Amino acid sequence: MKLLEGKIALITGASRGIGRGIAKAFAAQGADVAFTYLSSVEKGQALEAELATEGIRAKGYRSDASDFEQAQALVDEVIKDFGRIDILVNNAGITRDGLLMRMGKDQWDAVIRANLDSVFNLTKGVQRYMLKQRSGSIINMSSVVGIKGNAGQANYAASKAGIIGFTKSVALELGSRGIRCNAVAPGFIATEMTESLDPKVLEGWLESIPLKRAGTVEDIANACLYLGSDLSSYVTGQVLSVNGGMLT
Repeated sequence: MKLLEGKIALITGASRGIGRGIAKAFAAQGADVAFTYLSSVEKGQALEAELATEGIRAKGYRSDASDFEQAQALVDEVIKDFGRIDILVNNAGITRDGLLMRMGKDQWDAVIRANLDSVFNLTKGVQRYMLKQRSGSIINMSSVVGIKGNAGQANYAASKAGIIGFTKSVALELGSRGIRCNAVAPGFIATEMTESLDPKVLEGWLESIPLKRAGTVEDIANACLYLGSDLSSYVTGQVLSVNGGMLT
């Protein structure tokens, strides 16, 4: 039996990078997958078709997780289409980097809205249904930057640290109802976003990682597989760092 067979997962920000990797891993392990995207409809349809080759149900929804009303409507629509939500992966996020002295309020607000408000919005939406089910796993995407901070990323660090506090609080509130809530904190992960980095900057990053390599999308997807499956049935309120040892 596959790890997620019979489960319904909702994944935000799944059109590329880590979100796409999670969607593919979940489908391969038997989950029916609902996912959101903000990019082109064609990309959403292409991912739908790719996931369906695993013999599962897959549907993409063009929805902005940072908009509270859209998020509530999305959850209702997924419930209507799939019947339930067993796993929520709050993955949608952005960066708007810059030193604090040059950071505008618009850069701060955009990151907090996309990274932190979205987690509140979707969790608020799914909890209504998970409470009725008396079961569910909520997985929030934090970051090593949310644990240790990073110069030039005060907005991003604040949003990702906020996710950790939110995760631990939700775990305490909902644990008695059979709902688990955990966070994943990726380190340096090779994605489309890192391909444009200067080779010397990349070399410096890799030198600081004990395992001497960047993480892969699959590394993060596997951590989410564990937290979404019954293998982690006694794990809640935790932050799973996946960083090759760069922060111990």
